[in-house]
Amino acid sequence: MNGQESAVPLRLGTRRSALAMAQSGMVAREVTRVTGRPVELVEITTYGDTSREALAQIGGTGVFVSALRDALLEGRIDLAVHSLKDLPTAAPEGLLLAAVPEREDARDALVARDGLALDELVEKLAGHPARIGTGSPRRMAQLNAWASARGAALETVPIRGNVDTRIGYVAAGELDAVVLATAGLNRLGRSTEITQHLDPELMVPAPGQGALAIECVDAALAAALGALDHAPTRAAVVAERALLAALEAGCSAPVAALATWVSPKELQLEGVVGTVDGATLLRMTANGPLVLDETAERQATALGHALAARLLEAGAANLMGERA
Repeated sequence: MNGQESAVPLRLGTRRSALAMAQSGMVAREVTRVTGRPVELVEITTYGDTSREALAQIGGTGVFVSALRDALLEGRIDLAVHSLKDLPTAAPEGLLLAAVPEREDARDALVARDGLALDELVEKLAGHPARIGTGSPRRMAQLNAWASARGAALETVPIRGNVDTRIGYVAAGELDAVVLATAGLNRLGRSTEITQHLDPELMVPAPGQGALAIECVDAALAAALGALDHAPTRAAVVAERALLAALEAGCSAPVAALATWVSPKELQLEGVVGTVDGATLLRMTANGPLVLDETAERQATALGHALAARLLEAGAANLMGERA
């Protein structure tokens, strides 16, 4: 790279939300470090940011991605940063997933009134349902299943909006708690507001939750950005997304997946499919040997497909409603 080129800023496309800007700012600093080039953030408004409709009605989390991908393909930006859980499993032709940096905490987090954990909240409100806000069918299904198993009174309330808006419902007394991604709160410097981390025993996260994806078009830039890739994270999220793709789940389907390394050469994948009311929840795990070499993504994909096949055999398709 010559000196003239290194002085030209790379244009990094980002959504306008506080969380997206925080994530993109983190990535921008790392991109400068590995490329030697300055990075300027280009704010792009997506349909998902402006619509107040439920995500399931407007096309799921992919609505946060399409405007950024269009800007990449049209040459208006050089790279884009996404929350990986927002990425549709099918990538458009011409785009390169240049890097998946090391994953943040993948767990969900409860932000509840009076600093309470979930069981404490339900106990304190005995006789009245604990009203917990989330826009995620996946979270609703697992919260309702948890409550059903304990005979606890709990009502899941569909909400949308940014982190401030969601936590504001609790502060204003309109809701008793909300569930958000731990990673997002950490990246915003708001981890002290978490009253309980919801471990995967209680709630398995969304496929790709806590991970970021850096996309671009230019192969030379993709090669440079490869220095930011974290191979164990990439393999894990490939397995999770392969499960999601093989299930052909519609955007409103309550599907959860989490891949964890149980040893340096073994990946465990957990998958959950259920009904939003929590009445039925299928939960299965699969382990597979996985070596981090040029075949890693193929191995991870095979693990995801194998677990999806077992879930489908157990009746997962009947639980997910409309499939994509």
